[in-house]
Amino acid sequence: MKNMTVFQSEIQLKDTHETEIVDITSELERVVKKSEVKSGVVSVFVAGSTGTIITLEYEPGLLRDIPVFLERIAPKSIDYFHEQTWHDGNGHSHVRASLLGPSLTIPINQGQMIHGTWQQVAFMELDVKPRRRRLYVTVIGE
Repeated sequence: MKNMTVFQSEIQLKDTHETEIVDITSELERVVKKSEVKSGVVSVFVAGSTGTIITLEYEPGLLRDIPVFLERIAPKSIDYFHEQTWHDGNGHSHVRASLLGPSLTIPINQGQMIHGTWQQVAFMELDVKPRRRRLYVTVIGE
């Protein structure tokens, strides 16, 4: 039986803005390499209720399409009950984050994250004001 490794790290993002999509694939790959895990999983989690972790083909068209799509399914212009509680203008941000989710788990094989040729992992800011974000990365495996 081999020893199981648990390795943890953080990725910090400064002054993100609403609908900004930040490619974090290379940072995750560096964490996986540093962990020395050859077979296992890497998980990335954003602490906060208005950010999300997604996969996408990180290209200019999709960087525009995704915010437009989110505006269609959770528009800024409608009333949200969240506003009655906090009056902070980000009810749509919370709804969008709830739909997309705060984390992602990616398999590791032979020391490499498994992902498609054109598939990247990204953080997407959904809040209405600039944020400093901490993404928590956990690598588990052998």
